Amino acid sequence: MTSRYAMLIDGDWVQASDGVFFGSANPATGEIWAEVPEATAEDVDRAVRAAHRTCYEGPWAAMTPSQRGQCLRRLGDLLSERSEHLGEIETRDSGKMFKETRWQAKYIAEFFHFYAGAADKIAGETLPIDKPDMFVFTNREPLGVIAAIVPWNSQLFLTAVKLGPALAAGNTVVLKTSEHAPAVILEFGKLIAEAGFPDGVVNIVTGHGDPCGQVLTSHPMVARVSFTGGPSAARHVIGNSANNFAQVSLELGGKSPFIVFADADLESAVNGSVAGIFGASGQSCVAGSRLIVHEDVADEFLKRMTEIAAGIRIGDPMAEDTEMGPLCTHGQIETIEREIARAQTEGAQLLCGGARAEAGPLFYQPTILECPSPDLDIVDTELFGPVLCVLRFRTETEALALANQSEHGLAAGIFTRDVARAHRMAQAVRAGIVWVNTYRAISPVAAFGGVKASGYGRESGFQAVYDYTRPKTVWMNLSEEPVANPFQMR
Repeated sequence: MTSRYAMLIDGDWVQASDGVFFGSANPATGEIWAEVPEATAEDVDRAVRAAHRTCYEGPWAAMTPSQRGQCLRRLGDLLSERSEHLGEIETRDSGKMFKETRWQAKYIAEFFHFYAGAADKIAGETLPIDKPDMFVFTNREPLGVIAAIVPWNSQLFLTAVKLGPALAAGNTVVLKTSEHAPAVILEFGKLIAEAGFPDGVVNIVTGHGDPCGQVLTSHPMVARVSFTGGPSAARHVIGNSANNFAQVSLELGGKSPFIVFADADLESAVNGSVAGIFGASGQSCVAGSRLIVHEDVADEFLKRMTEIAAGIRIGDPMAEDTEMGPLCTHGQIETIEREIARAQTEGAQLLCGGARAEAGPLFYQPTILECPSPDLDIVDTELFGPVLCVLRFRTETEALALANQSEHGLAAGIFTRDVARAHRMAQAVRAGIVWVNTYRAISPVAAFGGVKASGYGRESGFQAVYDYTRPKTVWMNLSEEPVANPFQMR
């Protein structure tokens, strides 16, 4: 039976104004299991206007920071309580492993708890001004309406790191889901009112880039756009923001280097690399998809890794014993097949995988491809799938050069027992996140984001709250003397 969803606008669950829906398929079966509204320009405008009105009028505008924090804490509690249900919906809609989605939904509650505690810690400052009888201070005020745009691959996490700081600071939000696998965000939206948020504080719209995304990111009432997605769409976002002068932050994925030195703990490094590229079927912005391994340990490393890759259990993402599920879209599979075929004509050697798995049309084998040169296109093309490109190095200088020879700069992994080398590499590699002797660790306390073509701006961490505010400077004249005649200078 097909489920039919609605959008959340101004506290009401509504269909698209023209009644149009689009289907969402289960990647594991190919079955259309849900219908989702295709938002019109009028729907988006209504959502933004509701958020704008709520930001400046009514109960949300009157709430104290502590009261906002209570809503966020309750939202986190509800997310944790409903993690099994949310995980099941996300798995059905995106193909991600159920044991990952339910765990992630439960852990993401900590992000809302963190920002609940941050809500009443937003402070201005007094300024030691250089003019007598003047008392000058700053307040931090919310920006207004935030357009938050999330992709399908880590929706609840990316929603949390946008909603958490934005709401803690007193903003309101219009959240646009991806056109792929949007159901879990609509399920999450059912928790908003239950957590105590007034109508219009969080609005959720579903649809494609045109008109839904275009209208949202160019709307004159939107003050900031927080976008996670691909570079092509990001260019449209930047162009659209010229219409409203909205602040923009971008997280655009990467082709992250995973660097293994000869002195590394090989068992730890191999396991980290497996998790970094085959976890979530490689559908992660921070996937460690470029393995840069020292030539002295490369053969042993690759022997161990190919053995693990060949034994990964591929199948039903709801099953507890499955280790890798399907990809989400046919476009990913087609890109992977095209790029691997081209890389092989350029001299790349296929060590394992390289074909669709028997489980279904969207399942792809864990694949390791050794590349003779970093100049192959596949080495710096984000495939968003379980494909690892391997490069060998001899010296630390060469490893750093290979790591930085990329248009991307989101994350990097460094495995070495040499503490001094770890510090040197962590400082020199051009990436927004660096993991040393671990990989893919996250926390609400730690900021993340990229450099170069991986975007700009940071999410998570306490500073993110301030990024959703603007300072207001207040001058107070404490003197009892009248203001001087402006035409008599002294």
